[in-house]
Amino acid sequence: MDHREQPNIVLINCDDLGYGDLACYGSQVHSTPVLDELAEQGIRFTNFYMASPVCSPSRGAMMTGCYPRRIGFGSFEGKGVLFPGQGVGLNPDESTMAAELRRQGYATMLIGKWHCGDQPEFLPTHHGFDAYYGIPYSNDMGRQVNREQHPPLPLMADATVLQEQPDQTALTERYTEQAVRFIRNHQDTPFFLYLAHMYVHLPIYVPDRFMKSSRNGAYGAAVAAIDWVTEVLVDELRQDGIEQNTLIIFTSDNGSRADHEGSNGPLRGRKGTTWEGGMRVPCIMYWPGTLAPGQVCDEVTSSIDFLPTLVHLAGGTVSHQRPIDGRDIRPLLFHEENAASPHQAFFYYAGDTLEAVRVGRWKLHVHKGKEPMEALYDLDADIGESRNVYQEHPDVVQQLSAWLEECRNDLGDAATGAAGSHCRPIGRVENPVPLTHYDSRHPYMMALYDLGDFG
Repeated sequence: MDHREQPNIVLINCDDLGYGDLACYGSQVHSTPVLDELAEQGIRFTNFYMASPVCSPSRGAMMTGCYPRRIGFGSFEGKGVLFPGQGVGLNPDESTMAAELRRQGYATMLIGKWHCGDQPEFLPTHHGFDAYYGIPYSNDMGRQVNREQHPPLPLMADATVLQEQPDQTALTERYTEQAVRFIRNHQDTPFFLYLAHMYVHLPIYVPDRFMKSSRNGAYGAAVAAIDWVTEVLVDELRQDGIEQNTLIIFTSDNGSRADHEGSNGPLRGRKGTTWEGGMRVPCIMYWPGTLAPGQVCDEVTSSIDFLPTLVHLAGGTVSHQRPIDGRDIRPLLFHEENAASPHQAFFYYAGDTLEAVRVGRWKLHVHKGKEPMEALYDLDADIGESRNVYQEHPDVVQQLSAWLEECRNDLGDAATGAAGSHCRPIGRVENPVPLTHYDSRHPYMMALYDLGDFG
């Protein structure tokens, strides 16, 4: 394929940004003019899902196009997400969207949060990224008040630690500088830039500029910073004359915590839950001159669809040797006649437990935490999952229950003891070691972060 026909791809993934945190999704306290403009000039998705309500499985799923259970990312040695120095991570045998795009001639870079493993075999540069600059896990996994047991927070360049305990207030601007440099250096070849924001994960450190104008404290300031970064990147693409040949995707790894000024809008629940507020997130796609402006897509779509869609846009094909769960959503992007969701059913996992399924307008919950439940909601009429109609629609319950059983056979379910027949192993290494170790003599910029917020 002629490289000139291959779109550049900029994937912006926020951390814990909720469905109701952008003005174009209904926020009354956050000003997001740049993202609102991208939504107005592109596609705003209203039924877009991450494949997990927490970060490591969500990110692993997005990278591979698979439900977390398929790649062994349901849980991590008993933990819900990966922690520093663990000996598990994304299996080197898995293929990521970065690796697939690199096969199509793309330059690839990840800036920001990885969270798919911090041992050498699991790092981004071993999973299809030519370059990496960022923190390999959550920004609350360094040394901070009440959490001094953690090793120093590592800022990495490729596979080496560049700095320990960096000033988080300045980190987003440093990420932006790296992104601009990457775009400038690759404007004549197709590129894939994955920018994984630190914001709005706790603790939130933001520059004074954004704090002074925020109507919603540090959280609102972080949202404004995200909008500013987007403006910088769009401006750079325009200055370089490549905006028309660049697809920008904006989304979030899971719902908001919704207890620190964040909002999931009309959705029930929050990060960590399989209510809509935990997994339904904003998604905007902008590609001027190619995607028709002013579109609102109400069809069910997911981050696991990115890999097959982007690979096909790049002129490649997805190997079927290792099954994936994502589907090509190009018909939706290009507004083809009768285009519909490629997902007959969408499944909601919390860790290794299958808790719910959505088929069309209907969502059936069968588990929450350690408790079984019987709840059916009509999401078209009841987006907030407030009226349980389980007893009124036994035929729908039966239909959705059959989908759940099919999923259990395929991917397993801790609640029923089903192992799943098509799950692949998580990556493992012997004798793992943390990337950093605290040294009282080291000249840290921030030896101990002073905000105690985490999660």
